[in-house]
Formats: sequence, C-alpha cells, structure tokens
Amino acid sequence: MTKKIEAIIREEKLNDVKEALRKIGIVGLNVVEVRGHGRQGGISLAGRIGTYQVDLLPKIQVNIILSDHNVEKTVETICEAARTGRTGDGLIFIYPVDDVIRIRTGERGRQALTYEDDIDARRAAAGGNKDKAGANKTAT
Repeated sequence: MTKKIEAIIREEKLNDVKEALRKIGIVGLNVVEVRGHGRQGGISLAGRIGTYQVDLLPKIQVNIILSDHNVEKTVETICEAARTGRTGDGLIFIYPVDDVIRIRTGERGRQALTYEDDIDARRAAAGGNKDKAGANKTAT
C-alpha cells in the first residue's frame, strides 16, 4: 500500500526538513506555499495605525508519496526537524493513495516511486528487505 504524507510546517523550517529527509533517503517531494491558521487563530500585530489581526499565516506544505513501511520513519524525521516547541509548529496528515503513475514511462505503483539511492534502495543494500514474492522492495 502507498501513502501520502502532507506536512504543514513553518516556512523557516523547510530547509531543515528537506535536509533531514534527504539524509534518510527521501528523494522525491513537492513543496507548496500555503496560508492558514490553527488553534492560535493567527497573530496580532501593532503598527502605526493601531493593532490588527493577521489570521492567515504563511506556512509550507510538504507532500511525499511513499510505501507504508516508510511512513513512521518519515513522520519521525519531519517532526524532529520541524519542531520548535512553540504554537504553530504544524500538522502532519497521512492519506491512502490508490495508485501512482509515472507519466514519462507509464510505470505504476511501486515502480513509479523508485529512485536511485532512495530509502528502500538503502534498506535493501543494508540488509535486503524482501517482500512476499522474494523481490527487493524499492519504492519511496
């Protein structure tokens, strides 16, 4: 089974998160600039004309598609890299993905997610992770 991780993080933590993910072998991801607010409801700013409320704060959304067995390690890595301990650190959502198709080659499923030196290739090289058919798993 394949999953989508959608992480909403602080803008200033993006480079930390990308580097941490790269270190564990996550090589494919998408990043989107988004605006929103959570429990804090935004922030109050004081300016020359008085105080005003900014209720949609800039955030970064990081999207990653990967195999089930890589979800926990990836979530832990994002949390460690994105955490400041302050309100507004973000959220992570995990969704099921029915299928993945690489447009260029038409590959589907795990083969569409395979990258050289990705998290599964590293796992296979370190000890050989076999699926039920005895083949090495190589999806991210």
